[in-house]
Amino acid sequence: MAKPPPKLTKAVSEKNLALLGEQRLAGLLMLAAAGDPGFKRRLRLELAAELGAADLAAELDRRLDTLREGRGRISWRKRPALVRELSGLRDLIVDRLTDQDAALALDRLIAWFDLADPLAGRVKDSRGELTEMFEGAAPEIARIADRVGVEGAAPRLQSALDMRAAIWAPVLGRAAPVMSQALAGRLAALLRPGLETASARRRLVARRLSDRAGDVDVWLETLTAEERRSSGLGAEAARRLARDGRPAQARAALEATRPPVPRVVRGREERRDPAPDERWRSAEIAVLDAEGRTKEALEARWLQFERTLSPEVLRELVGRLDDFEDVVAIDRALAFAQTYFDLMQGVSFLMDWGAMREAAEAVLARPEDVRGDVESIPLWASRLAGRHPEAAALLLRAHVRALVAQGHGGDQLAGVLAELDALAAPADRATANRPA
Repeated sequence: MAKPPPKLTKAVSEKNLALLGEQRLAGLLMLAAAGDPGFKRRLRLELAAELGAADLAAELDRRLDTLREGRGRISWRKRPALVRELSGLRDLIVDRLTDQDAALALDRLIAWFDLADPLAGRVKDSRGELTEMFEGAAPEIARIADRVGVEGAAPRLQSALDMRAAIWAPVLGRAAPVMSQALAGRLAALLRPGLETASARRRLVARRLSDRAGDVDVWLETLTAEERRSSGLGAEAARRLARDGRPAQARAALEATRPPVPRVVRGREERRDPAPDERWRSAEIAVLDAEGRTKEALEARWLQFERTLSPEVLRELVGRLDDFEDVVAIDRALAFAQTYFDLMQGVSFLMDWGAMREAAEAVLARPEDVRGDVESIPLWASRLAGRHPEAAALLLRAHVRALVAQGHGGDQLAGVLAELDALAAPADRATANRPA
């Protein structure tokens, strides 16, 4: 049995409009275009896209040139229409022209991004709509450039950065993480000459590209002498060299960032410099590993765990131990966390590790150290309530006191009190049912 023909309704939908037929729709489009220049331009672009890449590229060039050469101010009333048009132009380049000719598409998308600077002076973008649109399109540059190929795309992007660094430094910085490693590496190599004296903006772009490409040497050349001595970037340089299997260079880079030893004059300390931060200490561990000093690296990891109570540090430590040694290390870490000077930080680690029994024991053993101002207490209590209700109740009572002291009330306080009542109910029933 044949399917009945679709039924036309008055709802304005794609399905209903298709039932009007090609001729009728064409007439309606012409009518709409007569009163809307922007819509008419879009129709011309759609027709050009059907004719082929060369025709679409030519139409895009005409419109992009007009937008770039415009001088008049664009009012807040016209800004939404401009944003819609720019989004439409980007979509035609990305979705239509790229499939037909990726090289033409890349050139037009570069020209589209180049509008950011001239339009910024003509449009009051208080909502940041234009900025958000240009920033959001950065990954498309990487996608189309990869379609073009390394040798075709890299010089184009280098030229754009050389000519309009204010626009292209942030674009390439955002695009770098999604570029192919080959393209990022080639572009970083093109930017490498003169990096020592280049602007901070250009060095940052090269750093992100080399990071994506895994090129340690270019990454190092983006650092200034001051940055090489810092505990942040300097220590990161040591870590990267260690990971790259270059322990001697890694050690030299790390020592260049080592905090000076306090000087003592006539039995009195003259100056105390800040202790190394955890980034520096992590780099030191990586260098020890690269040097083959495994035992010292393990000891350094344990000391880092004692300072930070970091689950990630403990996992890294345990992962490098032999069977049974890892069990001993975990037991030692749990015991250490139970007696940590800051009980709440110790409980936080134990809860994150999934050591519920140890967390409950720590709370019950040191009730005077329980602080109720920790946001995670309701979550901890809900996880402890089943097997360790006394510890859960102790935590919740401390949380109630903290909420009252801070002036909180209403639903937040009522919710915590309800949880406390729920914990107390089973104990009350057990007492009532106990024989006299």
